[in-house]
Amino acid sequence: MNTKRRALVTGGSGDLGGAICRRLAAGGAHVIVHANGNLARAQAVAADIIAAGGSAQAVAFDVADGEATAAALDGLLADGPIQIVVNNAGVHDDAPMAGMDAARWRRVIDVSLHGFFHVTQPLLLPMARTRWGRIVSVSSVAAVLGNRGQTNYAAAKAALHGASKSLAREMASRGISVNVVAPGVIEGRTAAEAFPPELIKQTVPAARAGRPEEVAALVAFLCGDDAGYINGQVIGINGGMG
Repeated sequence: MNTKRRALVTGGSGDLGGAICRRLAAGGAHVIVHANGNLARAQAVAADIIAAGGSAQAVAFDVADGEATAAALDGLLADGPIQIVVNNAGVHDDAPMAGMDAARWRRVIDVSLHGFFHVTQPLLLPMARTRWGRIVSVSSVAAVLGNRGQTNYAAAKAALHGASKSLAREMASRGISVNVVAPGVIEGRTAAEAFPPELIKQTVPAARAGRPEEVAALVAFLCGDDAGYINGQVIGINGGMG
């Protein structure tokens, strides 16, 4: 990977996002590690990357806030185009839909879906001028199979599938690919709370949770030169769940 390529990873300060940031940096990208509010967490990931010999910086802004995102991206674009975008930011706020209030519905969709637009749209034309780009959005097996208590989350992530397929058709002639990765149960704080070991054995054919590094390897491949003809795809990484 060309060391001049800059990669923005939203939600890059979390378990999965951090693994993606480290993998992209190991491949030679300059990684912009994004956090929502906790800049210190993003700075810690960036410091780890730099200590390992990579190149990184940290930023914090709310992807659901269009104006704040636009201002942050203006500052980043002043240093040149961002050619790799990983839309990893997302939140859970689970409840059965019969008991879900409108605020809970909107919050989850604001981050995953509106955040995708707020982050990706301003980067498209500068990326297109370079005739090379990679956009990968992180979805979920819940968007493919559905999941109890997650109508809001599944709706938000499934919307990324249609948006990405459409955007791929718009940008492919400019050397830009747009794909979605849909992980299943992945190790980390969220999975540990929601999926005890016995439940994982019952629901995941592989009988284990995936590792963040396994998802990061797939994302990094899709962000590389070898994956240029993979476009508009939703790729599951879920241990055989479906």
